Amino acid sequence: MRSYSEGRRDEPLIEEPIGKFFDEMASRFDSREALVSRHQALRYSYGQLKEEVNELAVALIGFGVKKGDRVGIWSPNNAEWVLTQFATAKIGAILVNINPSYQVPELEYALNQSGVSFLIIARGFKKSDFHSMIYELVPEVQQWREDGTGEEEIKAQRLPSLRKIVTLDRDEAASHPGMIGWNDFLKIGVKGASPSELKNRQDEVKYDDPINIQYTSGTTGFPKGATLTHYNILNNGFFSGEQMRFTDKDRVCIPVPFYHCFGMVIGNLGCVTHGATMILPEESFNAESVLSTIQDERCTAVHGVPTMFIAELEHPNFNKYDLSSLRTGVMAGAPCPVEVMKKVISEMGIREITICYGMTETSPVSFQSSTDDPIELRVSTVGRVHPHVEAKVIDTSTGDTVPRGTPGELCVRGYLVMQEYWNNPKATSEAIDAEHWMHTGDLAVMNENGYLNIVGRSKDMISRGGEKIFPKELEDFLYTHPKISEVQVIGIPSRKYGEEVMAWVKLKPGTSATPEELKEYCKGKVAYFKIPSHFKFTDTFPMTVTGKIQKFKMKEISIRELGLEEVSAIKTA
Repeated sequence: MRSYSEGRRDEPLIEEPIGKFFDEMASRFDSREALVSRHQALRYSYGQLKEEVNELAVALIGFGVKKGDRVGIWSPNNAEWVLTQFATAKIGAILVNINPSYQVPELEYALNQSGVSFLIIARGFKKSDFHSMIYELVPEVQQWREDGTGEEEIKAQRLPSLRKIVTLDRDEAASHPGMIGWNDFLKIGVKGASPSELKNRQDEVKYDDPINIQYTSGTTGFPKGATLTHYNILNNGFFSGEQMRFTDKDRVCIPVPFYHCFGMVIGNLGCVTHGATMILPEESFNAESVLSTIQDERCTAVHGVPTMFIAELEHPNFNKYDLSSLRTGVMAGAPCPVEVMKKVISEMGIREITICYGMTETSPVSFQSSTDDPIELRVSTVGRVHPHVEAKVIDTSTGDTVPRGTPGELCVRGYLVMQEYWNNPKATSEAIDAEHWMHTGDLAVMNENGYLNIVGRSKDMISRGGEKIFPKELEDFLYTHPKISEVQVIGIPSRKYGEEVMAWVKLKPGTSATPEELKEYCKGKVAYFKIPSHFKFTDTFPMTVTGKIQKFKMKEISIRELGLEEVSAIKTA
């Protein structure tokens, strides 16, 4: 039997632009709570949220934002992010998500590559001062002053497309040379357009128009701008929520970042397509804030990457919080360790937790477990293919679909595949073939019932003396050690074997271990060639803001620390 599977098609795809769909849901659930931003002490019903979204949409039109213009947002999670997501959708603008962790060179690259003309920014994020970074990038904007009409534009040498900058800083007394404060922006903008203009603009938007550019997380090299349509992300949010059996009674804790698909699609659109409540615990992840939010807001669902769930489970105050309201949620964004999933079910009580698998380029979800899947499949696989999606596992050397149970590269096809990499036809053609299959670059195994295991990235597979080793397989085993909190396995260069296995290990608080102890634990339980030759004990892993481990950085650090530069320079065929 071939490794090919096709999702159910009993429920039709939504063929409406997001703005129209949002208005229908807002009317249907007018008085029900739509958005809670705890760190801002803000609450909106669906009716109130629609009013705020419309005001922002009119202001954007008033400032000259046209259909197809790129509007950048550089901010951690907040209510304004959600408003911007839906306001830009209504007027046909393309929202460009900027990673809050970007530094000046990365910011310059993303803004220029996408041609952002209108930029909305927060005051800062963690240790980064966004205002200072903007002034470093385009110092001439400090000479610009808003004239009160919204007509004067910025002219920046290094950012030639940029016309306006709006800061989310609401402090009226603050000085923002070259920027418009949020409140002033709304006051000026709504004078330049009318609700009727918003209706006309909204009527022009088509469901297959591009709506969003999301830059890939940058685990390798320069990010590329995945261009997603209304059709892509609205349907993906809907079906992700369907897999969790969302209704308007659900209250969803969303600690994952909005700049990524996990937050804005699985989180926000998963809620809005079901009339559920979006609940923001903080502007960025904080384990205790998540726990207190679940308790105080009686959340029925919580999302997160594995490292977030681990931090919550291991928080010293974990047992002080009442999590009994929890029913479901999503663990995704990185390989989900089996032992962590078991603890999420048994200790957090999330009995219907689901695992999602996907990538930015597929809106993002292509596989997801179901709430009623047997527990052994819910903790050990990423489930089955999503509705209206095809999937196959291929031999990369021949392109042929491999038999079930055989590892190969996962490819997916359907409504969820991005339109393109923005302004990058070469990269687009390398990722999406002539038959419209998206080549994920992930190694997977499909079982006889269509359930999928992700065994690693094709580039992460370790070849030790000809033996092929999938890091995730070994990671899942090492997670069973009672002292290990987190573990990541990489390949490092070896003169004798070509590559050897190395494990980075984070131990549970109050425990200690030695490499010899961990090697002994492996003996007789995994093949000898899979036992790590090297262990590194650490408290942190290099990762992106979305929680994806950057194994290429781990490898660079390990090569340097082990003095393997000369070996790593050896060329191979």
